[in-house]
Amino acid sequence: MTLGQSLAAGAAGIALLHLETGNWPEAYEALRRATTGGVSTAAGASLFYGAPALAYVLAATDHPGLAQAQAITADGTARVTQRRLDAAHRRIDQHQWPHYAEYDLIRGLTGLGVTLRRIGDHDLLRQVLDYLVRLTEPLGALPGWWCWNGPDRTQPPAGGHANFGMAHGITGPLTLLALTLRDGITVQGHTTAVTRICRWLDTWQQHTNGITWWPQTLTRTELHHGTPIQQTPLRPSWCYGTPGIARAQQLAAQALHDTARQHFAEAAFTSCVSDPAQIQRLIDRSLCHGTAGLLATARRIAADALTPTPLTTIEVLHRQTTPATDESNGLLDGATGSDLVTTVTTTSWDACLLLT
Repeated sequence: MTLGQSLAAGAAGIALLHLETGNWPEAYEALRRATTGGVSTAAGASLFYGAPALAYVLAATDHPGLAQAQAITADGTARVTQRRLDAAHRRIDQHQWPHYAEYDLIRGLTGLGVTLRRIGDHDLLRQVLDYLVRLTEPLGALPGWWCWNGPDRTQPPAGGHANFGMAHGITGPLTLLALTLRDGITVQGHTTAVTRICRWLDTWQQHTNGITWWPQTLTRTELHHGTPIQQTPLRPSWCYGTPGIARAQQLAAQALHDTARQHFAEAAFTSCVSDPAQIQRLIDRSLCHGTAGLLATARRIAADALTPTPLTTIEVLHRQTTPATDESNGLLDGATGSDLVTTVTTTSWDACLLLT
């Protein structure tokens, strides 16, 4: 795997920063590094790696010298997506459980849908949405997105798990379904799928001392007992915590014209960022796990909120937190993501986080 092609940790993410800020010489150099040795359309290609990642980045510019590259990466994205869709439908037809990499934002079809939405391939995007609708259909007593694998690389729990996070869990598909529903890009069963996921989140919402939160994951044992082992909210990050889940529900509420749900989602976010025990868990300025991701999410929630959502405390927290130290200088864990959050940009770069 060539790191340069990585939107998450390589030159592709750095190119996005420079394209967004209008620094063409630096953007061109980063794109050159990202494409040295070709662009991958192999099995690992995704929103954050290979042709789909570069297609996403190149959509940030209308520079005429990049038109051919845009066409090549768009074609590569289409081929990767079709191959992944075919495999996913075969898996569903065989009544098997997925791995979350089939459908998630980082490696899966939700992320590919994000690229297709950004580059304007709505026909293939609708095919991704058709798949996501199928994903929400129950398999026996479990939701269709129940994963056979564990939430990390350790031994998977007996009976698999459900994942709630924006990066790897069901709130990623929920958000893409909600955004496209708002866009008017719809498929049969679209609203039903959004409602199914929202009801799942309603079932598993937790309340501790006036704070609303959701577990990161759920095992079969926890499902059987009706309660998660996790007893308190963990890190309030974009990728797994309440901020990302609240933004997903806010967007779903807007798509469904459900003001009660929107008020609830916004209140859950406010209770999260007002809780010192949660905020203290953020230890750097990274986008995925740190204050940059929280700030990016907060700005989008505030822009759409029915009631005012204060940002000053979060902005101060971001400035005062330790800079991201990832050696790759990448988008998700390094300085590039933090810089994007604190710099005036020209397009909705944070669509790769499903924030808009």
